[in-house]
Amino acid sequence: MRGFAAIWESMTVISIQSQVAYGHVGNSAAVFPMQMHGIEVIAVPTTLLSNRPGYPTIRGRILDAQLVADLLLGIEERGAVDGCEVILSGYLGSSDIAAVVADFVARAKQRNPRLIYCCDPVLGDRDRGLFVKAEIPPLVRDRLCPLADVITPNHFEFEWLCGTTASTIAEMIVRARTLAATGPSRVVVTSAELADSPNGAIETLAIERSSAWRVSTPKLPISPSGTGDLFASLLVSALVRGSDTPDALSHAASAIYAVLEHTAARGGDEMRLVETAHSLVDPVRRFEAVAIGI
Repeated sequence: MRGFAAIWESMTVISIQSQVAYGHVGNSAAVFPMQMHGIEVIAVPTTLLSNRPGYPTIRGRILDAQLVADLLLGIEERGAVDGCEVILSGYLGSSDIAAVVADFVARAKQRNPRLIYCCDPVLGDRDRGLFVKAEIPPLVRDRLCPLADVITPNHFEFEWLCGTTASTIAEMIVRARTLAATGPSRVVVTSAELADSPNGAIETLAIERSSAWRVSTPKLPISPSGTGDLFASLLVSALVRGSDTPDALSHAASAIYAVLEHTAARGGDEMRLVETAHSLVDPVRRFEAVAIGI
């Protein structure tokens, strides 16, 4: 597997996700943190919405797949694929958009073999189950994940992709390596709650073909939308800047904890990203990733 340290120079990420005018989810959560790390971000929207679901009203719409395809073709014509190091995808909105993104990633990787694809498979969570259209998850599993070098599912999404539960470290590693056999060489599982997780903690795991790490952070009394989008952008930022997997895992977990801790103290329904801008790059409290003996 090619190391991210080799791609220090231009640091460009194509981020294909939802976009909201109010709040912080999708690209509206991911772009600013990457820019704070000195990364040039080419943001391609899959939705244009006034706000995330969960408010009394929501305006805007999921974009037409042809419009998303045109935007992706347009950035290809500007040479974005040739100069890009990472494609990051998140919430897709429709099965047609998922197919467009899969075609784009396949084409981009053929044109630029050194390009890395990070797929954040935004499908659902433990509280709500699957919250995307029924035809999207199979496309993510069968077309996008096999193209990916890195995937960042939450615990619920990880189990859905695997088709079975995973409640212990051993099960997580076995399932992740089964997924890795289909494509992604790094599987990073967020919001993991395992049989041996410390009380009052939430865990994030990074599993590769011959190594694995876990990092624990205290649970906080909030669960705002967009945390998975923020985590994926922080992980990509660290990897692009040359961090190895455990350091990138530690950085992403520490930075997102700093944002959520401040958000909990300040209150409100949205993450306080701008107020915690410095913590996105240099969080005061660092949670170290610990190697898992396997």
